[in-house]
Amino acid sequence: MIGPVGARRAMLPARAMSEDEQRFELLADLGAMIAREVELDELLASCADRVARAIGAERATLWVVDGATGELRARLADALELDELRLPVGRGVAGTVARTGEAVMIADAARDPRWHAEIDQRTGYTTRSMLCVPVRGPDATLRGVLQVLNHKGGGFADRDRAFASALADQIGRALEFTTLRGHFQRPGVAVRGRYNHVVGQSPTMRAVYDVIARAAQTDATVLLRGATGTGKGVFARAIHVNSQRKDAPLVAVDGTTLPANLVESELFGHERGAFTGADARVIGKVEAAAGGTLFIDELGEIPLELQGKLLRFVQERKFERVGGRETLTSDVRLVVATNRDLAAMVKAGQFRSDLYFRVRVIEIELPPLAARGADDILQLAEHFAAIYGRRHRKVVPVLTDDARQALCAHSWPGNVRELEHAIERAVVLAQGAVIDAVALGLDRGAPGTPAVGVVVPHDLDLAEVERRYAVAAVERAGGNQSAAARSLGIGRNKLARLLRGA
Repeated sequence: MIGPVGARRAMLPARAMSEDEQRFELLADLGAMIAREVELDELLASCADRVARAIGAERATLWVVDGATGELRARLADALELDELRLPVGRGVAGTVARTGEAVMIADAARDPRWHAEIDQRTGYTTRSMLCVPVRGPDATLRGVLQVLNHKGGGFADRDRAFASALADQIGRALEFTTLRGHFQRPGVAVRGRYNHVVGQSPTMRAVYDVIARAAQTDATVLLRGATGTGKGVFARAIHVNSQRKDAPLVAVDGTTLPANLVESELFGHERGAFTGADARVIGKVEAAAGGTLFIDELGEIPLELQGKLLRFVQERKFERVGGRETLTSDVRLVVATNRDLAAMVKAGQFRSDLYFRVRVIEIELPPLAARGADDILQLAEHFAAIYGRRHRKVVPVLTDDARQALCAHSWPGNVRELEHAIERAVVLAQGAVIDAVALGLDRGAPGTPAVGVVVPHDLDLAEVERRYAVAAVERAGGNQSAAARSLGIGRNKLARLLRGA
């Protein structure tokens, strides 16, 4: 791994870096990796040798807390395959550090009563001296233990401990924000997830993770289908950052927020003078995403008259800017998403069949939150409570039993987005360190407004069903279309189209 600092040094005349320079570069590169949200395995693979060299030791190991078992699990140790090595908290030096939260330096491991000799016996390695420091996330939750073995200068010093602690803080932040994330645990609650911002281990979600992982390794076009609020944008990002294009841009286009007459310019750009107000050449999203991933959200909202040009781009990666004659190309990976039934739209003549078949190379259906089960709902609730507790500088609240029951009983028509908003509101309004059912405010509309209730005959098409639901949402919001759009998790432009039955 060569980060921003390393890249600058690569342009300088070759010379051996001092220990201080190695330490500074390692900290800077870890910060850069956090910013671009790398895979956990990439982070770990890049760290081991550099951590050891920067501290002047032979070997480094990161023990990660397994949220399911509470054990420490070895995740890196240079080239050794140590994934099966586990330590209960409290056993061995690393386990002791995990229990006490205090750093430990040992000059002679064999003479220390905390030393657990079985690890050396299994690996064939001889440990002489050791430095162990706790690894904590931004919320001070213990995420693991950084262990450095056998200082080449004869023994670890306080200076090494201070640097290892700073390094552990950076690794803790990286573990929090890496895409393939380590498990973490809060008292009484194990929160687990394979992708950053994606929490849940229900069978339906595990199936989604598996397809996402396979799709990410290819350049095939992916169609994400799911209701509003199921996390289509989050999964599009997961595909990108787990692909070979992860160092290039991820550029998103939202079909619900653009006026129909601006969609083509937004996608393909325009030349100066192409239309009134076009005072300069502007590149479109397909050019901005070159080398990376283009994510088109709510593909079903793209106007029918533009779908032909989009089809050409999907097929050939060729396009022209609005008002231009030059044919351009852009090498992008395409991920699209929709909450519409595109097959029904094709039958109704509202969506091109050739474009539909071109974008559904890999089709992934994201389940509604209610179908994911109580465990996922509660894990997500705890996840959002931790996020918004930190964001709003409040004690991370605990959900009461009646709050948990209310969360599991709710139907979640707005899916994960609705749950997130409910938890953030409850965190902000919480008087103490708990969230109860009253604070959640589920199934309670604004004062004086009835709950949304829509009777849907079986013979209606999807557009009419959506129109009636939109009308009911506007009525519930007292005629305030902005409030209605927010309650549905959509933009005002899309709400206007739903009201028209378009």
